Amino acid sequence: MALSDRLTVQRAPDIRVEGFDGDTLVGRALERVADGSGFRAQITKRIPVAAGLGGGSSDAATALRLANSLRSDPLPDDELLAAARELGADVPFFLVDGPQLGVGDGTELTALDLPQDYWVVLVLPSGATKSSTGEVFAAFDARGGEAGYEERRASLLALLDDVRRPRAFAALPPNDLVASPLAAQLLELGAFRADVTGAGPTVYGLFLHEDAARAAQRRMSPKGRTWVTAPAWYR
Repeated sequence: MALSDRLTVQRAPDIRVEGFDGDTLVGRALERVADGSGFRAQITKRIPVAAGLGGGSSDAATALRLANSLRSDPLPDDELLAAARELGADVPFFLVDGPQLGVGDGTELTALDLPQDYWVVLVLPSGATKSSTGEVFAAFDARGGEAGYEERRASLLALLDDVRRPRAFAALPPNDLVASPLAAQLLELGAFRADVTGAGPTVYGLFLHEDAARAAQRRMSPKGRTWVTAPAWYR
């Protein structure tokens, strides 16, 4: 699919990352599992950078897994997970399969049994730029975003137990870090849930049927770059 990076890892005399000059995580991931010699990683980037789609974190997790498999004595899962935590809060998520609930700083994961038979429309608004993580959270703090957190958390945990069909996602609390008017437009086009991904600026809409998702993609295409996809473990 178009919205995926490609990453290969080979043995090398030293640590090298080629194909993406902006890499900040894959090189560090390779260093975490180096065992006396190095690795060469080749990245073909397709996931937009700083779009809230986890491209860098997923690349780092993939680099960890591939490099570890090349070791004569691969690190056990718990050590690999510890290395992922050192790289970033989102990296451990990409080391495991399926939906996960992240708590604490996001690295404490619990597998969730959630429906995965739906389609996703992603919209990266034209001209949108992502503020730094520090700026996003500073703005959140400045508006008192932490108020009511415990109630929102309790509501989320309670509602997750009742998610048996895709439409039940609509009842889950919204992203309380950032918002976008494009979410409302996706709902008008038939999405049963729409919101901002992570700290943005990409917006997603969930659809029950592929034809409806592709129709919405066509309608949203003037707004920016768009994609239609589905959960990787469902396709």
